[in-house]
Amino acid sequence: MLLSVAFVAAPPARPAAHAAGDFDAWLGEFKVEARATGISQATLDAAFAGVRPMASILALERRQPERTLTFDEYFNRMVTADRIQTGRRQLSENRALLEEVGARFGVDPQIIVALWGIETSYGGYVGNTPVIGALTTLAFDGRRGEVFRRELLFALRIVEDGHITLDRMIGSWAGAMGQAQFMPTAFADYAVDFDGDGRKDIWNSRADVFASTANFLSQVGWRTGTSWGRAARLPDNFDAGLAGLKVVKPLSEWRAIGVRLADGGALPPSEQAASVVRHDGYGGPAYLVFDNFRAIMRWNRSLFFATAVGHLTDRIGE
Repeated sequence: MLLSVAFVAAPPARPAAHAAGDFDAWLGEFKVEARATGISQATLDAAFAGVRPMASILALERRQPERTLTFDEYFNRMVTADRIQTGRRQLSENRALLEEVGARFGVDPQIIVALWGIETSYGGYVGNTPVIGALTTLAFDGRRGEVFRRELLFALRIVEDGHITLDRMIGSWAGAMGQAQFMPTAFADYAVDFDGDGRKDIWNSRADVFASTANFLSQVGWRTGTSWGRAARLPDNFDAGLAGLKVVKPLSEWRAIGVRLADGGALPPSEQAASVVRHDGYGGPAYLVFDNFRAIMRWNRSLFFATAVGHLTDRIGE
């Protein structure tokens, strides 16, 4: 997610870092910083009661994957028959709300449902880690301490402003929160109180979850009613240097190069801008992708993720 620059006031200059392991001194310094940004002492006392660095969080942050999934392996985990079926049911059951949200933000309902489905299995699993504890651990002893320190300040502001109580502020081990899996800075930029209860509740309110997702997509350039991309077949002599999001050509030029639809059909002689992306190297599957693909990648900068979300969007909307 993108980070906000307008949610917490610039902190005062901090003294030199404390010796490794001096958590109490670090926390005392952090509380001074948080108070300077407007966080109340009552919120700080409640938020950090009993909080200590969590070894399990650091183990997850430092653990490197034993192997990298191929695109097919990743895709088959993400776009399952059950996830498609459940997504269609959720689209139907929440159609009135989704259409209202979609109309407000100019975003297709099926992409909202697809992101919801891949992030948290349609709200079925939002994580079970206290967000303050996770972010405190990563801010104190993580490899990206300054990044998570800022996220922690934003998380405290969410509590201070009454959007969620501390006991219900749970998420992933890295601090992604609620059914939309927003980091606290993304919450500041994109979360929406769509149900009008005075809280931006991405944990429990479907109206707020859907609207927050749609607001994100709208702000990063989603164009309703247009495709994210199409599976493609590349000619045998395709120049590998043309693959990637940095190369953008109208479909008419890709057609002239010999790029075709995956089923062998000809591309339309269109001036719509597209890029070619490939998975798993030269012999892997190829796609022609459009601006909506780039919007999905603003959510998660993974070609695999964006392709899976695009496919799930199409399947849910069929």
